[in-house]
Amino acid sequence: MIIPDLTHPLSFLITMFFLYVIITGRYFLAAGVFYLVFHKWFREQWMHRKLGKKEYNNQQFKREITWSVISAICFSFTGTILLLLWQNGYTKIYTDLNDYPLWWLPVSLVISLLVDETYYYWVHRWMHKPAIFKRIHKIHHQSTISSPWTSFAFHPVEGMLLSLPLVFTLLFIPIHAGVILFQLTIMTISSVINHLDIEIYSEKIRTNSLGKLLIGPSHHALHHKQYKYNFGLYFTFWDKWKKTESPSLR
Repeated sequence: MIIPDLTHPLSFLITMFFLYVIITGRYFLAAGVFYLVFHKWFREQWMHRKLGKKEYNNQQFKREITWSVISAICFSFTGTILLLLWQNGYTKIYTDLNDYPLWWLPVSLVISLLVDETYYYWVHRWMHKPAIFKRIHKIHHQSTISSPWTSFAFHPVEGMLLSLPLVFTLLFIPIHAGVILFQLTIMTISSVINHLDIEIYSEKIRTNSLGKLLIGPSHHALHHKQYKYNFGLYFTFWDKWKKTESPSLR
C-alpha cells in the first residue's frame, strides 16, 4: 500500500478525506443493509422480535445520521494519525505474514478485542456520570429505542475517545494489517446489530454458554432503556464481574 508522506499537511488532509469516505461508506452500507433487511424488506417476519414497542420517526434517523457523519470525522482523523505513526515506525503493525506465526493472527485479534472491551467498559461507565452524561453521552442516548443508524451516533468527544484503544494497542502489540481490518469490520457490524432493536439471535443461542458471554440486541437495548446497566461492548464478562448487568437478564 502506497501512502504519501503524512508529515505534509496536504497529504495528511487528503488521506484523512479518503479515510472519511471509506468510514462513512462502511457506516451507510452496514446500517443501511440491516435497516432495509430487518425493518423494511422482511419487516413482517421480524416484527415479533422487535424490542421497542414504539415506531421510529424520521427526525430520529436524521439526527442519528448527522451525528454519525460527524463521528466519522473523528474516526478518520485518528486513523490518519495511526497511519502517520506506522509510517514513521512507531507502531507494531506488520504486513508480512511470515513475520509472526500464523497462530498469532487469532491470538492478536482476541487480545485487541479484550483491550478494546476493557477500555470501553470503564470509559462507558465514566460517561454515565451525570455531569459527563449531560455534556457528552446524552447525544447517543437520545435514541431510547435504538436503530442501525444509532451505531455511530456520538458526540465528537465520545467519538474521539472510542477511537483511541486500537491506536494504543498497536503501539505495543504486533498485529497484522489484515487482522486490523477484520477487527474494524467486527466493530462496525456488531455495533449495528446491537442497535438493531430486533433480536436476531435465537433463544437457544442467547442462553448457551457462549451466547451468555456475547452482547446482542436484547442486552444492549436494555442499556438504552435503563441507562445504568449493560455497559459492555462485545462481551458481558465485565458487567457480570462488576455486577452492572441488568436484573432483567439475571
